[in-house]
Amino acid sequence: MIKQSMRLTGLALVAGATLAAGSAQAQDKGTVHLSYVEWSSTVASTNVMKAVLEQAGYEVETSSLSAAAMWQSVATGDTDALLAGWLPTTHEDYYAKLKDQLVDTGVNLDGTKLGLVVPAYSEVDSIAGLNEHADDFDGKLTGIDPGAGIMRLTNKVIEEYDLDLDLQSGSGATMTAALKSAIANEEDIAVTGWTPHWMFARWDLKYLDDPKNVYGGAEQIHTIVRQGLKEDMPGAYAILDNFEWTAEDMGEVMLMNQEEDSNPYENAKKWVEENQDLVQEWLPES
Repeated sequence: MIKQSMRLTGLALVAGATLAAGSAQAQDKGTVHLSYVEWSSTVASTNVMKAVLEQAGYEVETSSLSAAAMWQSVATGDTDALLAGWLPTTHEDYYAKLKDQLVDTGVNLDGTKLGLVVPAYSEVDSIAGLNEHADDFDGKLTGIDPGAGIMRLTNKVIEEYDLDLDLQSGSGATMTAALKSAIANEEDIAVTGWTPHWMFARWDLKYLDDPKNVYGGAEQIHTIVRQGLKEDMPGAYAILDNFEWTAEDMGEVMLMNQEEDSNPYENAKKWVEENQDLVQEWLPES
């Protein structure tokens, strides 16, 4: 009995060790490197994807870059993927130059929009009417980081409409700070804006009409990955390929990120935990 007991104990230890090793191996799937820009939409999607990939057993690194560097990093293989390919218009220049070095896995969010945004109380309703009120806007348009596709398009807007306003670059944070200050003082301001963005839930805003359609129509946000990722990490590729959500989903995460002292990564993990039905659709079948 003693020998049998020792034998059973030994078998249990071996089985336990085998299960532990198998579990460790399942959790050691490699590292996925995501690049992103500090835009509220991209911060939301990148952190959600980080949380989902970690749930699937991957290590995840993220790099905050300019828009141009973000695209370039995936093309060169320095990072594995980006979740912020605004196509066909906003990032058309980046995509045209680098598409032969990239893999477009498809749309992760449909129905985006971008353009010049003003407070709803503004008398101006169209880009064509900005010159008549240039003084009300202090002769400027408030933009974001200079490498963003919307900045390229806004410079084109200034040219096409022959606007007497200068485009000022900054960041997503400085743009929304300026918008907040102007609205608090009921002043006119025109900013480079896009949907989805939390500012539309926070304030009463409107897009200026773009009769020349310089900003283009509705766009989609695409997931772009490096060549070879499908072969190197088929599971991670499948998750990135399957990832698709709505503007309402993204909006929930963006609003969470605007709460005081909130942590975008912790917010993303919370959202992932609360939306497992959707998350399971992104995970490949085991």
